[in-house]
Amino acid sequence: MLIYPVTLSDDEGTTLVEFPDMPEAITYGETRDEALLHAEDALITLFEAYLGDGKPIPMPSPLEDRPGVVLPVLVGGKVALYNAMLAAGKRKVDLARMLNLTPTLIDRLLSLRHKSRIEQIETALAALGKRLVVDVREAA
Repeated sequence: MLIYPVTLSDDEGTTLVEFPDMPEAITYGETRDEALLHAEDALITLFEAYLGDGKPIPMPSPLEDRPGVVLPVLVGGKVALYNAMLAAGKRKVDLARMLNLTPTLIDRLLSLRHKSRIEQIETALAALGKRLVVDVREAA
């Protein structure tokens, strides 16, 4: 589970959201709840740019009493898979060969907005010698 800390500030009637771990991402909303909802989309959009550029996606720093944006488990799994693939020096085509899948299916598996099955991500991570672990925390 990925939880990225945010800083919230009021800016002329709107709530501004900034990410200490991702200074290039910024968003806002009319209310705090709306701003946090936009924050999830802002992070996913930025992560898509990282994927397009072939850059690793930074992991979140500890919250340290700051509010945070919790990304969906499926997105977290895809981020973990993408980072594991880069760390292993593998390309999409390599992962496709390892899993006996077409490159198009690997593109979908790594697409942060595609509704893949979590089992597919677990299988791909296992092929890279990794394991997906999910935890449960108290709701904020």
